[in-house]
Amino acid sequence: MRWWPRSIRWQMIFGLALLEVLSVGLFALLLVNLQQRDIHRRAEHRLAHQADSVVEQAEEALRKQSPDWIALSAHMMSQAPSVSRVRVTDPAGNTLYESSDDQRARSLDAAELAQIPLVRNSTKARVITVDKDRWESVKPIYSGANLYGYAWIESDRHWDTEELDGVLRGTGIFALIWIGASALLVLLITRGISLPLALLHKGTRELASSPESSGSFPLPITTSNEIGDLIAAFNRMVAAVDEQRSGLRDTLSLLDSMLAYAPVGFAFYDRHARTVRVNQIFADLTGIPISRQLGRTPEELFPTEVAGQFHEALQKVFITEEPVSDLEFHGVTVPGPWTWLVSAYPVSTSPSQVRWAGVIIRDVSERVRSEEALRKTEKLAATGRLAASIAHEINNPLEGLTNLLYLLRTFSGLSGPALDYVHMAEHQTRRIAEIAQKTLRFYRQSTLPVRARVGELVDSILDLYKTRMHTLNIALESEMDPEATLFCYEGEIRQVLANLVGNAIDATASGGRLIVRARRSRCWTNGEAEGVRLTVADTGSGMSPDVRSRIFEAFFTTKEAIGTGLGLWVSQEIIEKHRGLVSVRSRAAGNGGPSGTVFHLFLPDDETLASRQRSAG
Repeated sequence: MRWWPRSIRWQMIFGLALLEVLSVGLFALLLVNLQQRDIHRRAEHRLAHQADSVVEQAEEALRKQSPDWIALSAHMMSQAPSVSRVRVTDPAGNTLYESSDDQRARSLDAAELAQIPLVRNSTKARVITVDKDRWESVKPIYSGANLYGYAWIESDRHWDTEELDGVLRGTGIFALIWIGASALLVLLITRGISLPLALLHKGTRELASSPESSGSFPLPITTSNEIGDLIAAFNRMVAAVDEQRSGLRDTLSLLDSMLAYAPVGFAFYDRHARTVRVNQIFADLTGIPISRQLGRTPEELFPTEVAGQFHEALQKVFITEEPVSDLEFHGVTVPGPWTWLVSAYPVSTSPSQVRWAGVIIRDVSERVRSEEALRKTEKLAATGRLAASIAHEINNPLEGLTNLLYLLRTFSGLSGPALDYVHMAEHQTRRIAEIAQKTLRFYRQSTLPVRARVGELVDSILDLYKTRMHTLNIALESEMDPEATLFCYEGEIRQVLANLVGNAIDATASGGRLIVRARRSRCWTNGEAEGVRLTVADTGSGMSPDVRSRIFEAFFTTKEAIGTGLGLWVSQEIIEKHRGLVSVRSRAAGNGGPSGTVFHLFLPDDETLASRQRSAG
């Protein structure tokens, strides 16, 4: 409850004040009820006595045959402070005398007229309540045996309630004095409680905020009651904790120095695979700060595949209570692929229980990358030598053929269709020379990135393959955003598109559809980076899951003698160079349903590409 105070002092004051207000209110309610009953009872006696007095004086005046004295008697009675009005009426209720000057009150109302039959033969005054604000007494006036009329006496309610108002005022003054005195008393009493508690609270907060600091302890004991005993116990607890912490610091210092300066990564896990402790080398290897690792499981920190291997190794240690050595973990992060050599061993706190599992990690990524680079270098060197040899062997006869065609066109005197054939032959020989040069430049890099229209890039590639698609009866479906532009290395993006379109045509050699789309989009992983999404899809033979998992490996190909296995590998490097993403979906023929392959590329529109490449270089 927001309105309820938080401190003990004000809670007691507020609670006591609330209790006293309720108590005084209840007392005032009972007192008012009793006073009202007493006032009503005394008013009834007074009105009856006043009616008897007026009737006696009226009957005496009638006996002395002086009816004018009746008016005088009524007038005298109306001067009493408790009387509001005096009336004398005839037996029918018609007013004979009225003490009030209000002409509208000359006749009786219906409630008063209803009382006449009830008091006609009564010898006592009858007190009636006309409404909640009018008390009235009535008594018949007889002249001998004859009914002369009725005397009506109405009480002044203001006079009746003055006493009740005085009681209420006295009760209110008493309540204020009582509540103020009680609040002052509680304020003085709670001071001896709240001050020691505030001191204890302050010490607790200092201990929680700076456990190593003991300058404020022991806390002073200012009272000799139970709170003083509590402060003394707290001081003893702080002293015991400080002593234990001192011994623990020495042990942890030895352990920290060993873990900090070890050349490998260390980590410790409990039986729920939660991280208990790691060293800085381990944090550097994982790229996750130590503070974020403590208390978390491998599933919360690492990619799914790596986390599964970690969890499996930990469970094996806890179940078998035997170490597990030389496990290879592989993964890919922003800097590149990595390889860890992992060993796990049990850590026991008692002979019968393995409490933790220790993990030692050695990063062998550089060694693996060096070995892989050596293998790729040897293959690329062999490929380069082979390509150079092929180009050289092609260029020698091609040069002779070009010269012969030139001589034939210039000196043979050919004309008409024969000369046209010579021109066509020269054009084809130039195409052969261009293809030979492109074979040697399969990884061509532009000097600087430029802003290019994506539609024009795609169309330039599709134009190269139009004749081949027409020959193979492949239907082209092209959908381009004419306004889409991209800041990129234009020649490299052409190379990626050429590889994807060429592979799609090869897979759809028996006829089918080729779908190419390009549009503005956002990155599908975080939704923040803007760029261009390229889609190249075909209805060809598709790929099996095993083939799909290896298509970006260097020298892996399914085209046997005609494939080099470098197209998609180079394409992936170009996409990574542009900080792009690629996803592949494929269904092989014969698995039911339509077959085909879909490549989705996202290339961010990043104008810092050139500066980033220079800093990376």
